[in-house]
Amino acid sequence: MEFGRRAGKFSLICSQKTAMMRSINPFTGALIAEYPVMGREEVISKIESVERTFSIWAKKNVDERAAGLQAFSMVLEKNKEAYARLISLEMGKPIRESRLEIAKCVWLCRHYAEKGAEYLADKTIITDAQLSKIKYEPLGVLFAIMPWNFPFWQVLRFVVPAIMAGNAVVLKHAPNVTGCGLAIAEAIVEAGLPDNLIGLLVMDIDQTENVIAHPAIRGVTITGSEKAGRSVAALAGKHLKKIVLELGGSDPFIVFPDAEFGNACTTGMMSRMLNAGQVCIAAKRFLIHEDIYESFVNQQIKLLSALHPGNPLDENTTVGPIARPDLLEQIQQQLDKTLSSGARLRYGGKVFDKHPSIFMPTIVEDVRPGMVLWDEESFGPVMCLTSFSTAEEAIQLANQSVYGLGASVWTTDNKLAAHLASQLQCGSVFVNSLVKSDPRIPFGGTKNSGFGRELGEAGIKEFVNIKTYWFQ
Repeated sequence: MEFGRRAGKFSLICSQKTAMMRSINPFTGALIAEYPVMGREEVISKIESVERTFSIWAKKNVDERAAGLQAFSMVLEKNKEAYARLISLEMGKPIRESRLEIAKCVWLCRHYAEKGAEYLADKTIITDAQLSKIKYEPLGVLFAIMPWNFPFWQVLRFVVPAIMAGNAVVLKHAPNVTGCGLAIAEAIVEAGLPDNLIGLLVMDIDQTENVIAHPAIRGVTITGSEKAGRSVAALAGKHLKKIVLELGGSDPFIVFPDAEFGNACTTGMMSRMLNAGQVCIAAKRFLIHEDIYESFVNQQIKLLSALHPGNPLDENTTVGPIARPDLLEQIQQQLDKTLSSGARLRYGGKVFDKHPSIFMPTIVEDVRPGMVLWDEESFGPVMCLTSFSTAEEAIQLANQSVYGLGASVWTTDNKLAAHLASQLQCGSVFVNSLVKSDPRIPFGGTKNSGFGRELGEAGIKEFVNIKTYWFQ
């Protein structure tokens, strides 16, 4: 199956333009496809088309919207293998992980199809009126700016609740996964949902303000870097548009001596190495109690040495390439600067000789506040470790970050776990578990990790008009 190549709605056939978006296989360096960049008039035309679709879609009742999501989930499931292959080709994720991404999107659609009516149900409020109630009504056309690391999931975890609430969406996807953006737009139509319920904008970043300023745009969301979030938030504020920010993370992974050691080690490795470490909620700062520190490091070396780097389309591959050459260079620079500041390299630290697009799973010790890999978000398979002696020291170290996305705590002492959970400055705390997103619970962060929530009941209500009705 090829996406965006056939004639029709999403073919993006270039008329007089020469500027192109390029999708390049990060493992081989081969060109996958080129897509013509939309000019200003084309962008405005697409927004207006989506606005017309919104005027129809918003009038659908929740049962009709839910039926559309169920149909969409079936398209995703039917085409799972093709979509997974596209993800792996465009951004380098191992194929088994790509399949799991699509399966999670299917779950997401079915969750909101089943729970959307409950989440959006009117609420009667007891007042001195004859009747007072709250209704949740759609806002309008929403603008989504999405990243490349989960090219289906990141888009759909916003889009699915947004359209369930009656909104429509224009999407600017990351340039290197334009094919995935096209595939999502085509899948919506294949499911029988309205044309232009999702409108893909294949555009340069310098058109962002024009989109946000358009009167049809009623809300903005971005998943990306702190720098990008600041820029987009400033534009949203300038034009008085509601915004949700899901930005960077530097999640702590805290292990106490009484933890289930084997599970903590395996989960910690998975949390950092999934998607070659290119995950906002990956464990990035490993805080290990001094009594078990050396045992933890030795076990991590054993686990990392058993991983299999290679072609992401190979079923045996467990570590794929970094998505772009500039990102590969960035993680190497962050590592080099951290080592020059006094941290110690224990394992890895460079690209594989046979696979120059793949960065070796790496362990860096004695990483402290003030070092680059502590202070900045890192997107690569690099574990930063430091030891602690008391729970209060662990809390202090964990909170010594500008980010506050998630945290993972490992202990069998429930009282200790509850204390840490209440003190850690982040959007979610997972005890004896991998930090993850789940359609049933809110997802988001605090501090420089952003604000607002996706998923769960909170997520579907971020982009609705909470309208009060008062009858006297």
